[in-house]
Amino acid sequence: MTKLKFDELGLSKEILKAVHDMGFEEATPIQSAAIPVLLAGGDVIGQAQTGTGKTAAFGIPALELLTAERKTQVLVLCPTRELAIQVAEELIELAKYKKIQVLPVYGGQQIERQIRGLQAGAQVVIGTPGRVVDHIKRGTINFSSVKMVILDEADEMLDMGFRDDLEFILKETPKERQTVFFSATMPKSILDLTRKYQNNPEHVSIKHETLTVPLIEQEYFDVRDGQKLETLSRLIDLHGIKLGLVFCNTKRRVDEVVGHLQARGYSAEGLHGDLRQNQRDLVMGKFRKGTIEILVATDVAARGIDVDDVEAVFNYDVPQDEESYVHRIGRTGRAGRSGRAFSFVSGKDFYKLQDIQRYAKIKIKRGTIPTFADIEQSKAAMVMSGISAMIEEGGLEPYMAHIERLMDSGEFSPIEIAAAFLKIEISPDREEERIEESAPARKHTEANMIKLVINVGNRHNVRPKDILGAIAGETGVAGNLVGNIDVQSNLTFVEVANTAATRVINGMKKAMIRGNRVKIEEYKGR
Repeated sequence: MTKLKFDELGLSKEILKAVHDMGFEEATPIQSAAIPVLLAGGDVIGQAQTGTGKTAAFGIPALELLTAERKTQVLVLCPTRELAIQVAEELIELAKYKKIQVLPVYGGQQIERQIRGLQAGAQVVIGTPGRVVDHIKRGTINFSSVKMVILDEADEMLDMGFRDDLEFILKETPKERQTVFFSATMPKSILDLTRKYQNNPEHVSIKHETLTVPLIEQEYFDVRDGQKLETLSRLIDLHGIKLGLVFCNTKRRVDEVVGHLQARGYSAEGLHGDLRQNQRDLVMGKFRKGTIEILVATDVAARGIDVDDVEAVFNYDVPQDEESYVHRIGRTGRAGRSGRAFSFVSGKDFYKLQDIQRYAKIKIKRGTIPTFADIEQSKAAMVMSGISAMIEEGGLEPYMAHIERLMDSGEFSPIEIAAAFLKIEISPDREEERIEESAPARKHTEANMIKLVINVGNRHNVRPKDILGAIAGETGVAGNLVGNIDVQSNLTFVEVANTAATRVINGMKKAMIRGNRVKIEEYKGR
């Protein structure tokens, strides 16, 4: 199904600004199909699961319908208090630039508080059927100005025995209203209600795509939002990813992840709708040539990426709808190659993951976050594999002479020499050099930098990469705002851009580096 950009839907500047703040560029399939019909004043029967963006599909047209009059103009009915609260939260976010009052009413909350909200003139009421009926019978709610009624998860409400309540409520609303049904299934009982209470509704159904990429190994990781960056870094290192694609749901998140990855020394760049076409072409050219390791993108910006060598796809954010998951992970495992897909999941994302597995008819196994020992072992295995290939290739005679001289000295055994070379290859110091080479921070001049001092150093086993990682992880300051890092015995001096110094100092107040609580302040020459 065709997806539209939000600015193609004819929305008000207030709604567009709210959507932009939420970071979304493109409407989901259900939103693309339902919003134009509802904006035109039609009734809709929408068949869609939770996690497909259906709240915004009915919420945006409902908000666009409202006037400044302080009367109830939109009613949303939900089967549970949890869903009512969730819908209310999303509508409040969408209405942030409009002077609109949104009020959830449900059982378990003091009814007096709800009555006060209704008397104050809430324009949007989101409620469970039982509590809405209670307000009707008390005379504390007036539906005479209602222009739209939405039944969200209508099949669930019928399964829970709310049919009589629903009919009672619908009869209390004006006949000329718009009526919207959203339901995961369409049993006869739902269709009976639609025939009775809707006027020539348009049926909008989302056809789910199936997954046809059997060579992709799929895993999910149960991680909190604050753990995602570290998990991403470890997976890249463990699998030696030379070309990876990271998906985020918003443009803001893309910029944030790119900054953190660059601060940790990865060659990463971002791709999203705010970039000019020539910038996007430049980034894509680098990715195709392999001159950047990690491309971080939104779904819209990633459209058209056709690179056969992508080794892994990371769902930093679980996608909004199931089809996006299929499209995302299809970027790897191409042309007969194997691929990997990793998804970072927490909280409500587990429901989305269940929907993805159900509709794509797949089983995504739970992964274990790799430890540093796992990463070191993996690097050692890759080095050993390379050594085997090099020995078979031959041409090692010029190098053997150097090894023979070491052995002739009698100080080192062959295994000690080999182990030393392996340590050099996989040691943290080598990673540290890579950060120094790739971090764009060194371009700053002394004039626009401030020197800070941190109370840890070599004696605490601290390295420049630890400082960079801590600053990025704790403060969100991008790597290109960090300058020279001078690790001394007991102290570390780090230069940061003037504009970022306060953020770094405040953000690092509770930071730990290598297990040490740190103190950071501006260096005054003491």
